[in-house]
Amino acid sequence: MLQKYLDQYSTGKTVLLLFVITNIVYAAMLMYTIPYVMQFSGGIKLLDMMPLGYDINYILSLMESLGEDGRINYLVVQLRIDMIYPLLFAVSYSLMMMYLLKQIGKDKSFLFYLCTLPILAGLADYSENFGIITIIKSYPDITTMAAQMTNVFSIVKSMSTSLFFVSLIVVLTVWAIQSIKNKLKA
Repeated sequence: MLQKYLDQYSTGKTVLLLFVITNIVYAAMLMYTIPYVMQFSGGIKLLDMMPLGYDINYILSLMESLGEDGRINYLVVQLRIDMIYPLLFAVSYSLMMMYLLKQIGKDKSFLFYLCTLPILAGLADYSENFGIITIIKSYPDITTMAAQMTNVFSIVKSMSTSLFFVSLIVVLTVWAIQSIKNKLKA
């Protein structure tokens, strides 16, 4: 079913439009919401920006540094926009991978499963966001379980995103090589 959906909607125009929208939202987070919330933290990185994870001591330090205003802004400013981004990322990049796999004739192969990496990353991002919401709302009584689970989701998000982009580079390279070969033959 997923393969049929991705095959149907992975057109050049759709992929381009979603790519642009996704990256506008991402740029807004990188240039506005994350720096804005980090002003409250004294430069301590937000949990969203910790690809190798964190522990409960880091979380407690961040929450304390943010203060009440910073925690409220984390919820209201950063996490609101970060509830839109994972869906955009998952849809946009899954369709992009399918589009490229179709271009190289591998959309019906096992490589189709590369299209699921952005979906995994998006689901992990949502889980991370819900964990962060739980942490902020329960502060200062953060449970070790909430800290550990949120950390796991942050790491899964980072790993699946990294694996996807490595795969994307490989597929783009194969597509570029095929395109050059086809032009040289013509």
